[in-house]
This record gives sequence, structure tokens and C-alpha cells, in this order.
Amino acid sequence: MTLSINTNPAATVSATNLAATNQALQKSLQRLSSGSRIVSSSDDAGGLAVSMKLGAALRRTEATNINLQNAQSFLKTQDGVLSTAHKVLMRMAELAVLAQDVTKSSADRQNYQTEFSSLQTQLINLSYEKFNGVTLFATTSSSAQTITVYTNEDSTITTSLTLDVFTSTTTGVGSAANSSVTILEITSAASATSVINSALQNVATMRARNGAESSRINFAMEQLITNRNNLELANSRIVDVDVAAESTQLARFTILQQAGTAMLAQANQSTQAVLRLLQG
Repeated sequence: MTLSINTNPAATVSATNLAATNQALQKSLQRLSSGSRIVSSSDDAGGLAVSMKLGAALRRTEATNINLQNAQSFLKTQDGVLSTAHKVLMRMAELAVLAQDVTKSSADRQNYQTEFSSLQTQLINLSYEKFNGVTLFATTSSSAQTITVYTNEDSTITTSLTLDVFTSTTTGVGSAANSSVTILEITSAASATSVINSALQNVATMRARNGAESSRINFAMEQLITNRNNLELANSRIVDVDVAAESTQLARFTILQQAGTAMLAQANQSTQAVLRLLQG
């Protein structure tokens, strides 16, 4: 190889290799500091596209799970009201039976009726209960609130929260709250017992339906948790950096950088031989 001043191939090659090493070292530092294997879209364009879809699915799954938790709270509140209604009806049934005692005077039955009427009012008050401003029961006819239990970019699966009629004075729990239902007479007390028994059966049916809906939502939430875990694992395999492997690469690039810097310095010094020739 001839000696020249204008061109230093060794230094040029060393500088090129050092620049490439510096770039790789910076990329490795960015990956380790961010914890992500894909720092920019150019790192893995296809993987980034898949990761974005998985990330969106993960967010939808988490949001759906939150909605189901709220629905579960709604059902628990609804069941709490029905449980209270059951206790009220049980006491009303007890009062109706007590009023049928032939040894009771009209004044005694009037005393029972005072509590009985108060409990009827409580039944009506229970029908106005709400959860976060949403009524727990229907007023005229049974209806349902639709909720989503699963969703993706292609399909949505829903279920319903039933809103039963509670306040009707002829059917449902509210039948026992009808002002015409009294226990002032033995015969009326006997009739009241029949109405209350029917109301108790209605409460039992409502609670059974409530429990069935709650059970389904519990299983739906379990499935969502499983889906979320699987989505997180799938997304992690694409975007998360392997710290052990990347640390090894970092050490490699650090050594290459130091070696490249030293070799570039040596290449730059090689042209000093030309000066010695000129001095001679």
C-alpha cells in the first residue's frame, strides 16, 4: 500500500465501523432504558402493528371488565333491596297471622294494622332505590339494561340486567303494599296472608333471576381476566426487551466502541510516517 496524505483508508473504515457501533450502542441503551424492544417503528414495523392491535384489545378488555364490575355492584344493590323486601314481607305475614287470632280485639288488630301500614309504606319506598342514579326496578312493565360481556374488533357479546316491576299494587312485591290489603278483620287478614305469600314468591323469583345474572357476570369477568393475561403475554413477547440478552449486546457494543475509538486513533497516527519521510 502506498503512503498518501489526502486519503487514509484505514481511518475511513475505522470511522465507519465506529459510527455503526455508536448507533447500535445508542439503540441498546434506548431499549434498556425504555424496557421496550421496539423503540421506533423502523425497529419492527410488522411487530409494532400487531402490538398496537393487541394493545387496543387489552384496553377494551379492561374497560369491559370495569363495566361488568359496576354491573355486579348494581345487582348486589338490587339484591340487597329484595332481601330487605323479603324481611318486610315476612314481618307483614307474621302480623297478618297474629291478626287472625280470635282472641284479639278490634283495638289489638288496629295496633297490628298500624305497623302493617307502616311496612306497606316501606315497601313502596324500597321501589325508589337507585344505583348511581339508575333505578333498580321498572315502574310499569319489566325491562332490561343491556351490558357487554365481551367485545373485539369483529363482534360483541351482551347480556341483560333485568328490571322487574316492584311498585305495582296488583302484581309483584307491591301487591302487598296496596292500601286495600288490611288486617283489621279476620277475613281481611286471611286475604292479606294470601297476597303476602304471593309477594314473597315474587321476591324469591326476582332474587333467583338476580342470582343467575350475577353468576353469569362472575364467569364473564373470569374469562376477561384470562383474556387480559393472555393479551399481556402476547404483547410482551413482541414489544418488551429481553434485558439479559440486551445487556449482553450493550457490553459487546461498549467494548467495540472502545476498540473502534482506539483503532481510529491508530489509523489517524499512521500518516505521521509521511512527515518523517519529508523531514529526512
